[in-house]
Amino acid sequence: MTRVTITPVAKVNLRLVVLAREDSGYHSLETVFCAISLNDRLEITRAGDGIELMVTGTVHVGPTEDNLVHRAALAFHEALGTAPAISIRLEKVIPSAAGLGGGSSDAAATLRALNALSGDPLSSGKLLELGAQLGSDVPFFLGASPFALAWGRGERLLQLPPPPSRPVLVVDAGIRLPTGPAFAALDEARAASAPGTTPSTTPLTVDAADLSSWEALSAIAHNDFELVARRQIPGYNSFLELLRKHGARISLLSGSGSAIFGVFDSAEAVRQCQRAFAAIGVGSYPASTLDHWPAPVLRD
Repeated sequence: MTRVTITPVAKVNLRLVVLAREDSGYHSLETVFCAISLNDRLEITRAGDGIELMVTGTVHVGPTEDNLVHRAALAFHEALGTAPAISIRLEKVIPSAAGLGGGSSDAAATLRALNALSGDPLSSGKLLELGAQLGSDVPFFLGASPFALAWGRGERLLQLPPPPSRPVLVVDAGIRLPTGPAFAALDEARAASAPGTTPSTTPLTVDAADLSSWEALSAIAHNDFELVARRQIPGYNSFLELLRKHGARISLLSGSGSAIFGVFDSAEAVRQCQRAFAAIGVGSYPASTLDHWPAPVLRD
């Protein structure tokens, strides 16, 4: 086979608690990852010499050498001990710097696709090792399940059976909140808040089986970065209110922002909500939660 295509998907965080800051400077987290069908498109072809990367779409991804897809392809060939000779075409749809994991998902998809194209020479454990070196969210996208409880920096995973698929609407808030500055802003906001007014940073105590229903997930849905989002995203509260008005059982910031999402019980409710956001000039993406990962497709 000479070509492989795959659809890297986005994720949302149904819960995200920022715990202590470690001596390394990184924060310890507790989060519930849930993959959704909003996706990019990745195609890799055996061609030429080295790694040729072409990116299309409206999402700015920065210099090629810094792109996680390029770095993932380089890491894969270094692990295999072979010289790369591939052409990669990446069509971007997932908004960047929005807490949706688009870059991490692209990197994981690159590792999956290259492994499939090469006849699966690397074990799942080795792929996870490579993914962890690329970014904290990458291991989730390489896991067996599109639903997981994670902690540490997000790289320690308890993979769980996903709850039943539900329609989702992802709202593009129109600004970008890079992860590093978002953590710094959260630290500053917490330091400036009066005692007892900041969100709880207590880890969750729950039976993993309780995470299998949307009722239980609705009860624990939370994101500590809302403290930052309410100050930095114009209209944030009204966006949440509009999602709830149209029946979202969970309405929340994803990751460190700036995307906001709602989980609904019907596709019709999502369509009506999307029209309501369009009426106020705000873009949104209909999707659904996933119960399995998209598989690479090999072609001659």
